[in-house]
Amino acid sequence: MRGLTIIVAEPAPERFRAALSLAAAQAALGASARIFCQGMAVTLLRSDLVVPGDAAQEAAGLPRLGQLLDEALALGVELIACQSGLHLTGMDAARLDPRMRTGGFIGLLQDLGEDRLLFA
Repeated sequence: MRGLTIIVAEPAPERFRAALSLAAAQAALGASARIFCQGMAVTLLRSDLVVPGDAAQEAAGLPRLGQLLDEALALGVELIACQSGLHLTGMDAARLDPRMRTGGFIGLLQDLGEDRLLFA
């Protein structure tokens, strides 16, 4: 199965939730999946993230966004924080989950290979 690369281009929690869900499903099927959070979207990678939709998700028996992020990482989904976005937001890469890495568009495209490329 071809790999899947998803670019999250804005800090929209529900788009990120969809990207995480799709990437986790891909990883559960045994295929590679990665998510690149570009620009301000790196704020979605904060460990203390709480979003308005979390209460409704939890009430329906679904994971909060932070839980979904952790589950995706546990399945092997690669999460990449945009280096420029970290600088833009003042976030410290050292404070990211150690299972995440930093990178940019050039490296992302160099490693794309035959992956399907989606935007969220």
